[in-house]
Amino acid sequence: MKAEQNEDVSIQISEIEALDRAACLDRWRETFGRSPPKYLSPQFMKRVLIWETQNRALGGVSVRTTRRLKQIAAGKTLTTTAKPGSQLVREWNGRTYQVEVVEGGYVMDGKTWRSLSAIAKYITGAHWSGPRFFGVQ
Repeated sequence: MKAEQNEDVSIQISEIEALDRAACLDRWRETFGRSPPKYLSPQFMKRVLIWETQNRALGGVSVRTTRRLKQIAAGKTLTTTAKPGSQLVREWNGRTYQVEVVEGGYVMDGKTWRSLSAIAKYITGAHWSGPRFFGVQ
């Protein structure tokens, strides 16, 4: 069934690529239930129509991805978490510091730390946001 589905999508894409401007406008109204924004080029409308065709046939963007894209569009900083086994590297005053993320903490120079902020304070002597210091946030 997957091969048939891919073939159907390929046929629809070929049809969209062959559309002129008037046909693009009609197809847009069919697909989205409204007219496209003014002054969109036919090439751009075709790209959006192709994307939407693939999206509907093959599955859309996950809820998590949609949420993250909305955060990015709103200008919000995205928090990321480093997974165990990750290596964080930061150069400070001519020395390179390497921190390994482990379950429940961080290891630097053989010593286990509970937080990145504690490591950043140890390195700089001043209070820093550890995630910001290491570029995790």
